[in-house]
Amino acid sequence: MTPRRYPFLKFLAGLLLLPLAAALTLTCGESLRILAQAPARLPFLHVAATVAGAAVWLLVWFLLPPFTRTYVLGHELTHALWTLLFGGRPSHLRVAASGGSVRVSKTNVWVTLAPYFFPFYTVLVLLLWFLLLLLFPDAVRPWAPLALFLVGLTWCFHLTFTLRFLGVRQPDVVEHGRLFSYALIYTLNLLALTAAFVAASTWTFPEAARDYLSHLRAFAQAAYTFKEWLLTRLPPL
Repeated sequence: MTPRRYPFLKFLAGLLLLPLAAALTLTCGESLRILAQAPARLPFLHVAATVAGAAVWLLVWFLLPPFTRTYVLGHELTHALWTLLFGGRPSHLRVAASGGSVRVSKTNVWVTLAPYFFPFYTVLVLLLWFLLLLLFPDAVRPWAPLALFLVGLTWCFHLTFTLRFLGVRQPDVVEHGRLFSYALIYTLNLLALTAAFVAASTWTFPEAARDYLSHLRAFAQAAYTFKEWLLTRLPPL
C-alpha cells in the first residue's frame, strides 16, 4: 500500500460524492419502479435470463463453498488491466485463496479501486459476446438469453464478493480514505445498475438524466434553505 496522498482533498471529494450518490439512488429506484410496472423494452426471455443468472449465483453463494480464488484472480487481473490502461506495467501476479497481489509500475485511484466497481468477468462475457456477434451474427443471436444469463450471474458474483471484501479492512480502501473510496465504489456500481435498468425499461436515458438532475436540484435547494435557516439562528458578529 502506498502512502495516502491529499487526504483532505479526498475527504472533500467524498463529501461531494454523497449528494450525487443519493440522487442516483433515487433515480435507480425510479428506473426499477418503471421496469416493474411497465412492459420491458427487452423481450421477456432476455430479462428473465438475466434475473435467473443472478438468482443462480445467489444459490451458489449461500449453498456452496465460496469461489474465492476465482474472485481473487479477477481482482488482481483488474488491477493489472487498469494499470495497463494508464500506461503502467503489471508483473508478479500471485493468486491464492487467502488473497493475492500484483506489482504495478503506475497506480492511481482508478487502478487501486477498479476491482470494486469494475466487474471483470461480466466485462469478459460482454466482450466475448460482442466479438461473436460481430463475427457470426446469425449463428449467435439466438443465444442472447444465455449471454444475459451469464451477465446476471457474473455481475451478482462481483456484487457479493465486493460486499464481502469491503466488510473487512482493505488496504485499497484505506489508501484513498474510506469516505471517498466507499462513495466512489457505491456510485459507480449503482450507475452501472441504473443504466441496466433504464436499458431494459421503457424509460429513456435522457429521461433518466432529467430525473437525476431534478433530484440534484432538490438537494441543492434543501442545502440552500438549511443554510439560510442556520444564518438566522446564528448570533450577529
